[in-house]
Amino acid sequence: MKKTILITGWTGYIGSHAVVAFEQAGYTTVIVDNLSNSSEQVLSKIGKILGYIPDFHKADICDTKALDEVFSKHGFDGVIHFAGLKAVGESCEKPFLYYGNNILGSINLFEAMVRYKVRRIVFSSSATVYSSDNTLPLTESSKLGTTNPYGTSKLVIENVLQDLSLHASLQALPLRYFNPIGAHPSGHIGEKPNGVPNNLLPYILDVALWKREKVRVFWDDYPTIDGTGVRDYIDVNDLVDAHIAAYRKLEEISGDTNGSFTPVNIGTGRGTSVLEMIRMTEEATGKKVAFEKVGRRSWDLAEVYAWVDFAKEFLGWESEKTVKEGIESGWKFISGV
Repeated sequence: MKKTILITGWTGYIGSHAVVAFEQAGYTTVIVDNLSNSSEQVLSKIGKILGYIPDFHKADICDTKALDEVFSKHGFDGVIHFAGLKAVGESCEKPFLYYGNNILGSINLFEAMVRYKVRRIVFSSSATVYSSDNTLPLTESSKLGTTNPYGTSKLVIENVLQDLSLHASLQALPLRYFNPIGAHPSGHIGEKPNGVPNNLLPYILDVALWKREKVRVFWDDYPTIDGTGVRDYIDVNDLVDAHIAAYRKLEEISGDTNGSFTPVNIGTGRGTSVLEMIRMTEEATGKKVAFEKVGRRSWDLAEVYAWVDFAKEFLGWESEKTVKEGIESGWKFISGV
């Protein structure tokens, strides 16, 4: 019998890929989204890949009544939780929006889980939960601490899940992922936010398509390979495979009546600079990408990349795709080639 999983934030970049991956892995997904930064058109694109459209509910996790209606209609085996606002810069400008939406919405979801006796959850966390004064690579035991409200919302949600694992028997697996890039190999779904992109690669690709004039590179005197910021870019297809591996790990411990809380880093273990991303995009697309150097942002760090041995040991998962492959699939999606 196929197991039914609730996926929140499904029309978002990572959530849409997760719906496809979980359906293809043999699960039935029920999907919930308020469409605040996406479009219902994603549903038809998922239908093109799968040949059918999963069960969709337009609902906001901040709406307790709407959540209750979804849970009352389905017997969920577990939850994959993506729903939430995710722009670091915006969170600094509108902190209370992030606290209210991300934290309170998640608490509503967890309360519904406990009420309907749904114990398993894979949570979309982030490397932003780590303190800025750690040595690299970042490990799951690195010091925690945040520099922006987005990261704070993720860390608070992790703390709530840890409490609920102890006092409500939730089995929680937060995935602390780094910088997702790329698109589905079909070219039907990928990262295409409403308005100005907040993530680096979509912005670079917009410049390659002449939709934007130039990439703003935030300073050039970091102690890195070329003076620009370095991040760990993980292909979205590898990332959703990690979610499946995480959920299967929760299924392995299904007979345990105790709760659990096990954060796992999801990255490649390698860093790529902003200028390297621009040059690789030029190679992958054959387009010139103009850029200008501007001042630093208050929340930026010079270099961030993951220690990934625990993911391999605990989940049996490791990244396979290269950064260039992620750029190429992202270009295929955004350009329609």
